[in-house]
Formats: sequence, C-alpha cells, structure tokens
Amino acid sequence: MTTATITTKATSTPENTAGQLDTVMTVDEINQFLHKEFPQHIGVVTEMGKNSAVMRLDVDDAHLRPGGTVSGPTMMALADICLYVAILGQIGPVALAVTTNLNINFLRKPEPAKAMIAEARLLKLGKRLAVGEISIYSEGDDEPVAHVTATYSIPPR
Repeated sequence: MTTATITTKATSTPENTAGQLDTVMTVDEINQFLHKEFPQHIGVVTEMGKNSAVMRLDVDDAHLRPGGTVSGPTMMALADICLYVAILGQIGPVALAVTTNLNINFLRKPEPAKAMIAEARLLKLGKRLAVGEISIYSEGDDEPVAHVTATYSIPPR
C-alpha cells in the first residue's frame, strides 16, 4: 500500500466563491478513513472536487496478469473505490455505503510500467442511491483504458 501526503485544492465556483472546499472531507481525511476502515483498499486519493475524485495506483507485479497487463479485477477495484471516495466527499464518512452495480468496458491495454489514474464523477447523488462513472487511464495518456459505470446504495442516516 502506497502512502502519500497530498493536499486538496480549493476551487472557486459560483457555489464556492469564498475559495472553500467543494467537499465535506479533505483528501487527507478520506485517505485516513480508507486506511482505518478499509485497510485492504488499493490506490491513494490525490484530488477531490464537487461530485468528483481522482485516485492513483502505482502498478506492481501483484496487479499484473499473465501477458504483462494490469488485471481486470485491479482496474475494477480502483474504479469502485474511486467512486466511493467521490460519494464520501459529498456525504461524509459512511462506511456502510455499498456497490449495487458495476459495469466495466475495457477499451485498450494499459501500460504496466505506468501508474493507473482513476477519475470518478457522480452523475446523480440521491438520498439512497448514487450513480457515477469512472474513467481509468495509464498515467500520462489521454485515452482511457477502461470506462466504468456504477451504482452505490447509501444507508439511511
């Protein structure tokens, strides 16, 4: 598991003209929550924004499948946790929010010598369900290696 110290960036949007964070948790708070509640998770949160999150996974031999490519389960796990992080950024630390559906389209072979970057965006955040999409890239590449859609169930508060 990679440990990194990363700070969030405040953004200025019409809803946020004071330069305050667009999330209820910072990057550091989310990383600490994940390490405590989900020590088996992969990747590190690098950015948070309104309805969005970015994570990075430094690929090593444990993430590769025969043929020297990043395994599908590795990319699925990274996408899943990245959307979860985007949700937590909006609703706070809810350990019992769970994936109810995840669909992945593998678009091209990722480069095993490069880190994987996952960019999640919430499409809808309701009281009980959240729907989002995640694009996964090999670091430095403009074309995604996978596109994911997923739905989360949010427990009642």
